[in-house]
This record gives sequence, C-alpha cells and structure tokens, in this order.
Amino acid sequence: MKTKSIKYILAAGLVCCGLTTTLTSCNDVLDEQPRSQFDPTYFNTKAGIEGGITSLYAHLRYFYGNGYYLNTLETGTDEYTYAQSADGNFKDADLSKVSNLNPTSSVAGGAWGTLFANINTANGIIENGPATGIDNSVLAEAYFFRAFDYFILVQTYGGVPLDLGAGELKFNTSTTRVSVRNTVPEVYAAIFSDLEKALSDLPEKPRMTGTVTKNVARLYLSKAYLTYAWWLENPNNIPTYPECSRDASQAQGYFKKAYDMAQDAINNPGPYALQTTFYDVNVATNDRNSEIMLYADHDEDEKFGNGGAGYGWGNGASPENFAYWMETWNYTEMIAKDPDGNNINPVQREAVQGLGRPWTRMAPIADAFIAGGVWEDGVKAIDSRYDATFTLSYFTNWTKSGGKAAYVIGANGMHVGPNEIIFSWVPESEDSKIGNYDKIKDDKGNALGADGKLGFGEMPGRADFVMAVNHISRKKYPINWKLGIYRTDNNGGLGSKVNGGSPRPWNIAKFSEFYLIAAEAAVKLNMNAEAVKMVNVLRERAGKVSYCVNARAPFIADFSAEMLAATPRTITIDYVLDERSREFWGEGYRWFDLVRTQKWAERATVYHIAGDGYTDSKLEEVKRDITPGHYLRPIPQGQIDGLMMSQEEKTNYQNPQYR
Repeated sequence: MKTKSIKYILAAGLVCCGLTTTLTSCNDVLDEQPRSQFDPTYFNTKAGIEGGITSLYAHLRYFYGNGYYLNTLETGTDEYTYAQSADGNFKDADLSKVSNLNPTSSVAGGAWGTLFANINTANGIIENGPATGIDNSVLAEAYFFRAFDYFILVQTYGGVPLDLGAGELKFNTSTTRVSVRNTVPEVYAAIFSDLEKALSDLPEKPRMTGTVTKNVARLYLSKAYLTYAWWLENPNNIPTYPECSRDASQAQGYFKKAYDMAQDAINNPGPYALQTTFYDVNVATNDRNSEIMLYADHDEDEKFGNGGAGYGWGNGASPENFAYWMETWNYTEMIAKDPDGNNINPVQREAVQGLGRPWTRMAPIADAFIAGGVWEDGVKAIDSRYDATFTLSYFTNWTKSGGKAAYVIGANGMHVGPNEIIFSWVPESEDSKIGNYDKIKDDKGNALGADGKLGFGEMPGRADFVMAVNHISRKKYPINWKLGIYRTDNNGGLGSKVNGGSPRPWNIAKFSEFYLIAAEAAVKLNMNAEAVKMVNVLRERAGKVSYCVNARAPFIADFSAEMLAATPRTITIDYVLDERSREFWGEGYRWFDLVRTQKWAERATVYHIAGDGYTDSKLEEVKRDITPGHYLRPIPQGQIDGLMMSQEEKTNYQNPQYR
C-alpha cells in the first residue's frame, strides 16, 4: 500500500481571536479568515475535522526549528551559553548576571501561545469528531497532541489552565479574559488520560508518512511517567506552583510505569528501528529515517516547505526552520592570501550540512570538551557521536563562487587547495603542540590565521590552522553539524538560498530515547544491570563508524568493544545525563533533562569559556545564579496583561520567582 504524506502550509491554531483555516483542495493554500469568535460548525464536517488534524502537525513548526525556542532549551545548561553576537534573549537564558530573565523575554514566551492555540484546536476535534464519522484512530491523533502540548507546558511553567473558558478540556469558541491555573498533578492526570486513550486507538503504523502511532504515544507516555515520578520524589526540594502537596511514596510506581512502557516499545518497535550508525541518524540525505518517530516537516517546495515564506533571505521567524543559525559561528570571517597576495575568504557561506548561515548566538561551553566533560579526549577517540555531532574541519570552497585561485597560504606557509581543510578543532591533548595562540606571529608580527584576526595556531607539518577545544570562545566554536542546512539544488555552487531557513525536517522524537528513558528509570528502581544493558545498546552503536564527517569521506571502523569496555559498572543519573548529551547534543532536550532530574544547578552553575574577541583563547570561569525558583519559567507578561482580573490575582498568576 502506498503511504501518503501530509502537506501543509500554515499552522493556524483554531482559537478565539485567532484564524480559521479551510483547505479547498489538496494543493490549495489554506484560507486564513481572522475571527474574534468561531462558528462551531467548522468542526461539524469530516473535512473540517481533517483540516484541524492537519493543523495539529503544522503547529509543530511554530516552535521546533525556531531559534529562540531552541535558546530556551539549551542556553544556560551544561551544553550552551550565549555567544558573541547574542541579544538579550540569549543572555537572559544564561542566568549569568549579564541580563535578567523576566516575563517579557522570549524565554518566557517559548511556545505558550502556539501550544494553547493548538490545544483548543484539539479540543474542538475531540468534541465534534465522533459525530462526523471520523475514525477513532484518526481522532486519537488529537488526543496525542493535546497531551503532547500540555506536557511541554507543565514542564516549563508548572500548573497551567485546563479550562480555556468553556470548561476543563472543552473547546472554547469565544473570547475569555479570566484564567485559573490547575495544579501539576491535575495537568498530569489529563496528560496520562489522553496519552492512554491515544495509545489504545492509534495504529501500529502511520496512516501517512510522519503521522503518530502507538509507539509515539508510548514514548511520550513513558517520558511523562518518568518526569512525574521525579516531580513526586522531589529530591532537591524544588518548589512547584500553584502550590500543592506531592506524595513521594508514589514515585517508585511511576518510575516502574516509565520503565515498563519503554520496554514495551523496544520489544514492539513497529515501523521504527535504530539506524546502523549514529551518522545515519542525522545525515540530511537520510532524513525521515526509521529512528525518527516525529518531526516538524519542511522540504524544498517553496509553497509547502516553509509556510509560504520562501527560502531566500530568511526572516528568522516561525514557521521557518532557522534554529541551526544560532549554533553557527561566523566561519566566513576567516581570511587567507591567494598566490598574488590578495586576501580572500577561503570558507564562504554554503548551503551544506555543517555550514550555512552564521548568527553566533549560542556557544558550547568548553567544559564539555575537556577533561571530565562528556566529550573529553578518551571519548573523542572511540565515540563516533563526536565526529557526527560537530563541524570540526572547515573545507575551502572559494571556487564554488567563481574564485580562480589555485591555492591559498595556510599554516606553516603551506598551500591549501580547493576543497581542502583550512582550519580544524583538535583535541585538548594536542594543545601543547600548538603553543600560545596570541604569541604565534608571522614575519610582520600578526597573529597567524585569518589575516591576524582569529588567533589560530599551527602544528608542525600541517597546512590547516588549528585550535584546541580547550580554547572555545564566544566568538568561535564547533558548529552543530546535525542541525545543518542541506539542499539538492546548489548545482555545484554555494547555493542561492544559503541565507534562508533549512528545508530539512526538525527531528522531535527518536526511537533511541526509549533506551535512555529505560536506563534512567532502571537507575531509580535500583536495577543496575538493566541500566547498563540499556545504555550499552546505544554505546555499542556509537562505536561503529561508516563515514567520517570531518574528513568528508567513508571510514569503516568498529570501536564497539572499546565503547562497551568503557561503560562504568554502576550507572548513575549523572552518567545517563552524559549519554543523553552525547545522543541529543544541542537538539533542545537539555533544559528539560536537567530540570526533570533536578540536576540543573549542580551541573550548570559554573562553566568556562574564552571571551568574545577575535583572539581570545584563555578560558574564563563564569558563574550562573540558578535558584530553585528558576526551575519554572515565567508566564509571558502579555498573557497576564490581557487578563481581566484584579492586580493581586494577576500577581498571583505569575510564578513566584518572577513577580
């Protein structure tokens, strides 16, 4: 049977004071009609319900792939800090006293408006769908997305309203200006109910490419059980809001539910499976592979792939997939001499995975790459996830823009030709071979590399300039290769749309996460042997290499035995968090992981990075002020300002840290 794909243009939430959407034919643009109130008859037809279901998938593109939402989930963690060109939104999230996290920051907004809009759409589908004759397996997709959205909200803000103006979990068709926040247990009760309903009715295989299935419901149900178990246990006495009691004696039961659900999914994979190598999971030519269970879809079709906004000069707004810009430093500032002594940019913007448009907003902290970090030298040597996560080698590409130079002058006066490496990040252990970057001079007294601007170093016998990873700065750092742009229409050039959003899908859920959910739950259940078994499935895969990203060439190797031998005999929560970082680095998992396990302050309060100048290379210690109150984000100020309630009620609506 041929599988159809969903195509959509606009993720319009069907909420009061929002937009209605109709689809007049399978290829037509959605008709947007601004309304202050809805005619409920929109959902009285099967076509209306189907249009609503489509919008549930489309809404994912309004936060997944949004660079400011990615910022809320990565900056301020043990993975990322703000970079040299960061604005206040990124500095707010870092909590390092360079700015102040407040209810007007984009960190506060997150996905609040998009999620509640979508929740109301799901409410309308669930209430009206049965009367239209829609199949229960399709209706189950609305139950899934309502739970999916509430799960994000409760992790981010604490208790949130289940009543949008017409009653709990009811479709609201008119403007409402009052709101009451439910407690965390009440929200989780709704999440569990919806996901259990979805699990019961969803099919094993997707009805269309990319639609949700039983195992997608199992993933979020296992993760919700796990997160609620931690909330109940509350090992570090993190406050919640609205205030309510929690019974820690129930935690073990929910850890067991999480473990059992993850195991059930692993044992009944349906259409999902681990890819053979980690590279296969994330390489753009293999997008939508069997390991990816849910994604916010994009493609190169201008009409359908980007909400109609086009992929030319990106505007940095949803539904564009522009998040990869944030983790990309401005590699184009490298300068080298051609044979005639002219300065040229040896590495120019190119629409290839690992490069793309630089914004320099988010920089990885150096601690992750040096001794004791998740990417320490011993890991780099045998774990393929390192090579397949970061752009560590920068290949020249001036000929793709019409440049005629036969070579440029590289390190040690050596020649670097077209499509050869001009700059590399090297392991910390290589640092002593490089020397002090700010003291390496050419015959005119300029620092070597990039025409004296970027302070690169040299190693004997190498034509590429180098820098050791223990000198990561806010100005220059390894790019997240996994998220990078990819196009099929570059036609041998740099790509005419290199400044736009990525036409790749944004991966949201991966089959691999089941193993780490099971491992985390197993640790909490004192089932160490099971925890070892679960992490070793992914570690064994990580030892297998089929392609070297940073050589741009096939490379066959098997370090799986070494990876298994390096697994500790006792698995701790910290080790599971290390493995989660190595699997999902920079993809938007990290803040949730650290908040769930209440390890955020412990692991991220102190970090090290060099400054934001061209030649800064000395690591500086930075301290963050992560308080228990920060474990919840602020409610967006615009939401509170719009409420018709007393000032005292508005104040009490806000999470205490931000009043």
